[in-house]
Amino acid sequence: MRQLKYTKQLKQFIHIPLFTAADAEKKDVPRHALAYLVKKGTLERIYPGAYRFSQYEPEVELQWENLALVATSIPDGVICLISALCYYDLTDQIMREIWIAVPHESHSPKRPNTRIVRMRNVKLGKIEMMLGEYNVHIFDRERCVVDAFRYLSKEIAIKAIQRYFQSAKYKPDPKKLGAYAKALRVNITPYILSYTT
Repeated sequence: MRQLKYTKQLKQFIHIPLFTAADAEKKDVPRHALAYLVKKGTLERIYPGAYRFSQYEPEVELQWENLALVATSIPDGVICLISALCYYDLTDQIMREIWIAVPHESHSPKRPNTRIVRMRNVKLGKIEMMLGEYNVHIFDRERCVVDAFRYLSKEIAIKAIQRYFQSAKYKPDPKKLGAYAKALRVNITPYILSYTT
């Protein structure tokens, strides 16, 4: 009976990728009831405080599902570095963990298999997009290339800029790339010149 009552109160969340304990509380479903529904197999606990119905069928491609879930669960987070480079096909690296940038002054949320990178400027190059049914934030291609030079190995960064300029899918924007590099105080002019002159 209890299970039915709580399931009924949560029915508006059946078709969404995830909801929070706070969302459930607004529907008069206490936290202990969520734990009970997880135990019964009605709900799945995705992360601390984040749930979805067990029968939910994600629309996102399997390879991006964890990335989308983690990114959605961190409201001020932005997909960055290896995760973003993989998404844009600017690297040969395998995404072994999920990379999310958060504002420098915010606390680093804990998520399994996730690397949180605190950055001073998370606005530059931040764009919004849909990953399946998930609305996420990701850095654009230019910001990803510049950040590769700031945070990753030279080898990964050079591969990223090479792929950026050789992409058949996207038109490179050397001006924008140069402006981002200047704003983030990274000197990649020699690399830009080698592909544009």
